Amino acid sequence: MNTYTFKDGSQKDLLNFSGTVPVKYGSSYNIPVRLWILDSHPFAPPLCFLKPTASMGIAVGKHVDARGRIYLPYLQNWSHPKSTLTGLIKEMIAKFEEELPLYSLSSSDAARQSELLSYIAKITEGETDMKSRSKIGSRNEGYFNKITVVGAGDLGIACVLAVAAKDVADKVVLLDLSEGAAKGGTMDLEIFAVPNVEISKDFSASADSKVVVLTVNSLGNAQTYLDVIQSNVDLFRGIIPAVSHYSQSAVLLVASHPVEVMTFVSWKLSSFPKSRVIGVGANLDSERFRYILTNLLKAEVLAKDAWVTGEQGEDKVPSWSSCNVAANQTEAMAARNSREKVANRAMEVLKGKGQRSWSVGLSVADLVDSILKDKRKVHSVSTLAKGCCNINSEVFLSLPCILGSSGVIEMVRLEEDPLVQEKLQSSAGSIHDLQQQLKL
Repeated sequence: MNTYTFKDGSQKDLLNFSGTVPVKYGSSYNIPVRLWILDSHPFAPPLCFLKPTASMGIAVGKHVDARGRIYLPYLQNWSHPKSTLTGLIKEMIAKFEEELPLYSLSSSDAARQSELLSYIAKITEGETDMKSRSKIGSRNEGYFNKITVVGAGDLGIACVLAVAAKDVADKVVLLDLSEGAAKGGTMDLEIFAVPNVEISKDFSASADSKVVVLTVNSLGNAQTYLDVIQSNVDLFRGIIPAVSHYSQSAVLLVASHPVEVMTFVSWKLSSFPKSRVIGVGANLDSERFRYILTNLLKAEVLAKDAWVTGEQGEDKVPSWSSCNVAANQTEAMAARNSREKVANRAMEVLKGKGQRSWSVGLSVADLVDSILKDKRKVHSVSTLAKGCCNINSEVFLSLPCILGSSGVIEMVRLEEDPLVQEKLQSSAGSIHDLQQQLKL
């Protein structure tokens, strides 16, 4: 057991292994390495480093950075119980035989390397001087509203930029789980130094986030729709336990597809209360729907309590909250008939609006803003629908909810419309059937 210092300055006593792995690169070499085992093991991969002697230099390359941190496909695709430490070491040997991670230094370089290694060892072992500690402490105290975005694809980067543009959070961590060095958008974020944004491959960088946004989707070679979802589930099995471990009071905000199923998966894997696991759901569609009603169809009164509910895609349902019900049955029937015509027109306009990464990113920033600032604002988000509209299964559907710092504070009651209830029950049934076929 030794003390490990994470990037944010926090420290933890972790089990770790030090030793050498045999590598054949012309001659035979013993490469010194160190593996740190996280508390979330075996669900999360270990942190792997080279441990060079004073006479060795680090050869920065595809699988090793300047600090000696080791990056491998095996770590990126880590999935319990398939992934093991022995399997990791086998891949480490194979990759190091393709590209040797260390080289021999001259005597003068070795002296400088010795000083550098001594400094790095102090940081790693938690023996930083008081000046360094005071810098770390003051930096962390300033980050009251920290969020983490998991996934550095187009959607992940769009979320980071949207949150930064709205100045929603004090710090944003982008967890880039892709193999190798920074690519594409992440490289651009580093080049142009977006303020208060940190890019990392360490789950530990997400520690103490108030919101964790999940944008990752599996890019495997799955053949069927069920296979695609199962690939995402397998991916989440290596992510959710790790981020939940480092941010135990966070709200998980799921933007991965299909959002209803992946929100359910996140809830099950995290063991968080249902209020702190939500999906982006129909928040974007609801805001667009209300905008169309107000600005294009000039039906501002109808727009006030209008929502898009249910599941993303073709089966989404326009709904109204119960505070918009007419005084008597005759008026209610007339209002519903008139409203249905307007709603159908609005939904036709809505169908022509695609969901680009940047527009979903803006929607995510809107939700994060409501959570971090405890706004108690109503959004249509994916939440556990059991008990609503006579739904008896554990499924997540988009329903209007009041959001605050602890996630869903209260579900807003929908108007009792038999047609809406029937559609929501149908969506719940099909989603539940799909979930039953998944291996969690």
